[in-house]
Parts: sequence; structure tokens; C-alpha cells
Amino acid sequence: MSDLKEIRRAAMNFLARRDHSEVELSRKLRRKKFADELIQSVIQALTQENLLSQDRFVENYIHFRRAKGWGPLRIQAELMERGIHQELIDRYVKITDKTWFSEVRMVWQKRFKNEAPQDFKSRAKQMRFLYSRGFTSEQIESVF
Repeated sequence: MSDLKEIRRAAMNFLARRDHSEVELSRKLRRKKFADELIQSVIQALTQENLLSQDRFVENYIHFRRAKGWGPLRIQAELMERGIHQELIDRYVKITDKTWFSEVRMVWQKRFKNEAPQDFKSRAKQMRFLYSRGFTSEQIESVF
């Protein structure tokens, strides 16, 4: 019983700093050498108490990454790495959402100071930057 309390305390310490996905939290707890079956029971209890929520994690993650200038494809890939199912990602990350077009323009303006590319080489450089940020071809083309 004390192991469960110790695992729960460690999990609550992680969750106090920021929201985590179930996969992230279980990885962190495994690194502390807790037993898998105990970790799963604590995660299940935290989920039932709504202290651990996949929906809340996805919403917050998208908000913070978007504010940092990351595009929908990059955010989607990062959420998948964190163990979020594609259906849940699709519910929150709308790649065709028109607001991404203004986001890509803001990222481009911040990085390139509204300087339109003068030749193919500089245009390719700017496009590569925006691709690396996770924006789609259509979104990037809207900037130029």
C-alpha cells in the first residue's frame, strides 16, 4: 500500500508542474523503478479522478506549441510521440483550419522581418524553415 502512495505522490509531483499524457507519466514513473502494474493502477485512479486527462493534455499542448510558432504537422507528430491516439489528435488539431494560415504568416514575419525572397535560393530557405516548423505546403504557399 505504501508503494501506491509513493507512486501517486511522484505522479502528483509531475502533474503539479504540467499536464502529462498517460504514456509520458508512465514512462517517468518507470524511470523511478516502480512496478508496471502499480503504475497502471495509479494512472487509472488519477484518470477516474480527472487529475490526469488526455483531452486537457492535448488542448494545453496544442495551445503552448502553437504559441511558440509550431505548425499543425509538427504538433501532430509530437502528440503521437507522447502516446496520444490519432482520433483524439484529429479532434483537436484541424490542419485545414484557416487560422493556421495567419499563424504561418506570423511565424514567417517574425523570422524573416517581412522580407520577401528575391531569388529561388532565399525562397527555398524560407520554405524549408516553415516546413521544419510543421506547416503544410498550402499554408506555406499562402505566405508567398
